Amino acid sequence: MSETASAHTRMTAFVRGQVQGVGFRWWTRSRALELGLSGHATNLSDGRVQVVAEGEAAAAEQLLTLLREDPSGAQRPGRVDFVAVQYSTPRGEKGFTKR
Repeated sequence: MSETASAHTRMTAFVRGQVQGVGFRWWTRSRALELGLSGHATNLSDGRVQVVAEGEAAAAEQLLTLLREDPSGAQRPGRVDFVAVQYSTPRGEKGFTKR
């Protein structure tokens, strides 16, 4: 395994669309835990959801792909119109919570 594949990161994604009140944070938490990520999904006052995920960079990228995908069969709740993402140094998140 290369150093890049095992590198850890903190991904912060801002998800815009119909993502509040539809089970989106719960779904995001489930996917993040399956991928071994820590962090949180938080409703913002402007209608977006902020997703913070720490862990292996490859797992964070997988979560980002899941957040952006147009799900066939409506497996992901809500509707995602746009995802903005930024990366930073991990801060030591533990577990994954909904806020």
